[in-house]
Amino acid sequence: MSKKVFIVPHDFTSVGDIALEHAIASARPLSAAVHLLHVVSKDVQIKEAAEKLESVIARYAAEGVEIIPVVRIGSIFEDIGEYAAEHSAELIFMGTHGAHGWQHITGSHALKVVTSSTVPFIIVQEKSVKPTGYDSIVVPMDLHKETKQKLSIVASLAKYFKSKVHVVTPDESDEYLRHQVHSNIIFSERFFKERGVEMTSAIVSSSGFDKEVVKYAVSVDADLIAIMNLNRSSFLNAITANYEQYIITNDALIPTLILNPIDTASSQSGSFSMFSV
Repeated sequence: MSKKVFIVPHDFTSVGDIALEHAIASARPLSAAVHLLHVVSKDVQIKEAAEKLESVIARYAAEGVEIIPVVRIGSIFEDIGEYAAEHSAELIFMGTHGAHGWQHITGSHALKVVTSSTVPFIIVQEKSVKPTGYDSIVVPMDLHKETKQKLSIVASLAKYFKSKVHVVTPDESDEYLRHQVHSNIIFSERFFKERGVEMTSAIVSSSGFDKEVVKYAVSVDADLIAIMNLNRSSFLNAITANYEQYIITNDALIPTLILNPIDTASSQSGSFSMFSV
């Protein structure tokens, strides 16, 4: 059986180190390999970048996880996702900055990187991973059918880290939409129970749902928020055009698992080899 692969784009900043630490914590229980990737624009930059990657790896030599340095010529907006796909990676761990940093990877720019990839991302900010990994995972369940696609990957992470999952749904005044919310909660409860994962549920205001999700995540000391990259406005008003951007750059610095929807009928049961449960 081939070794699992995680990708960490690294820009030689502290947030790059934090992304690597998250990847190491996730890779260790799986004996997965971490590919430490730096993208350059010119050949003359390769040698210096390679030396810097080796220096980073040396600092984490005692962690017991295989870390492979990779320098690639291209654009971060395309080559991160392409490299991950070429190596059948399970996850990409990427750090975000404030207004300044590696090609300004923050907010909408980070979403551009995510959108170009078929591999799920865990986006981290300046917040280190716990020694126990992701103990508490918040899963917003809006009324898009695609939102169920993330449940399989969440369930597998929860099993590895013995996490508690907290499903959050919007409070809808419309009777039909309220019924849909209730159906989503029942679906989630059955899904996680079948996989031996502890789950709670909560209903929060549908007005400013993104902010309510983060507020709730803080209240349960969440280590991860799992969302889909729908990246569009919702006619149901639960999701705004800036929803994904707000979540991945949330003020509480909670890491975000984000994946693009897959347009297949079977994808809702999980299509990621590491996370089939």
